[in-house]
Amino acid sequence: MAGIYIHIPYCRQKCNYCNFFSIVSKRTLPEMITAICREAEIRSKENNAAIETIYLGGGTPSLIDDHLLIRLLDTIKHNYQVLPEAEITLEANPDDINPANLEHWKAAGINRLSIGIQSFRHEDLKYLNRVHSAEQAYKCITLAREYGFPDLTIDLIYGIPTLNHTDWKQNLEIFADLNLPHLSAYALTVEPRTPLHLMIEKGQAKPVEEKHSSEQFEILIDFLEQRGYLHYEISNFSLPGKFAKHNLSYWKGIAYYGFGPSAHSFNINRRQWNVSSVSEYLKHINEGILPYESEDLTLEERYNEYVMTGLRTMWGCQITEIEEKFGFTFRDYFTAQSRKWLDRLLMKENNGNYLLTKEGKLLADGIASDLFYV
Repeated sequence: MAGIYIHIPYCRQKCNYCNFFSIVSKRTLPEMITAICREAEIRSKENNAAIETIYLGGGTPSLIDDHLLIRLLDTIKHNYQVLPEAEITLEANPDDINPANLEHWKAAGINRLSIGIQSFRHEDLKYLNRVHSAEQAYKCITLAREYGFPDLTIDLIYGIPTLNHTDWKQNLEIFADLNLPHLSAYALTVEPRTPLHLMIEKGQAKPVEEKHSSEQFEILIDFLEQRGYLHYEISNFSLPGKFAKHNLSYWKGIAYYGFGPSAHSFNINRRQWNVSSVSEYLKHINEGILPYESEDLTLEERYNEYVMTGLRTMWGCQITEIEEKFGFTFRDYFTAQSRKWLDRLLMKENNGNYLLTKEGKLLADGIASDLFYV
């Protein structure tokens, strides 16, 4: 099995906190779809694994005209063994969700929407420089359901300086009242050289405080677990059986193709990534050249990646799996390095399965890096 990720690097407006590769002009969008189709055709000979997930991310894939979207997905289905029950997700902004688009998306084969809500509050959306309104954030979900999209997930951001704990709980209450099957929730991070970073440096925006974010992360965990949601990955919660299948491929080390500028691919032993430039990507693809760099992963790198992704999930790291995949040396190293975290109650162990505790989830990256083999 494998997944496909397609990067659509176009946005109507750039969010001030975003450091994903994207541009605002849509001028080259039709040419880009042609190029992505060409890349998919060229790379279809890499292997013949069945495709169980397709994910259109960005950028803002909901900006694609319906005929271009149909062409793109038809190209994928023609060149790859896409399973009939494959999960096909489109990232969409609330301001793009309208009856016409919803009908086009359904006709194209989209069966899951990931909606970038970020907050149901005007103050937060203004701070983040989002295009949509608080009213659109709420109404688009009802509309998507009316047009046959029950499989929805939304993104929410916590740690926003304009978002106090009471307001954060209110955002979560709205999510719960909507009875959505899945939520991705992310701490607001200030990435270098983003507009938000520059605004904070100049005193034009309130700074992001780590303590504020940590407290809202704990509120998030308690709130959703009390309502029956599984905290199955650090940033993701779902009702039982409603996991994001595509994202599970990242966390469980399943192979995936990445098409489009800046998209990454992974096939267990090798990772590759396309050039992060629209003009260079288009130029090379038009010349029949795949514009990527790659690296073969060492045993140590594969072990480190297993630890990093495994600890982020509710399935954790299994000691027998470490032994089978990487050998006795890595098994013994992992158990020895884990002792201090077990003693501090930031990890727990059950029948050889190592998991982060609630408190440990706040330090997930630091704990994982301490367990890396260097």
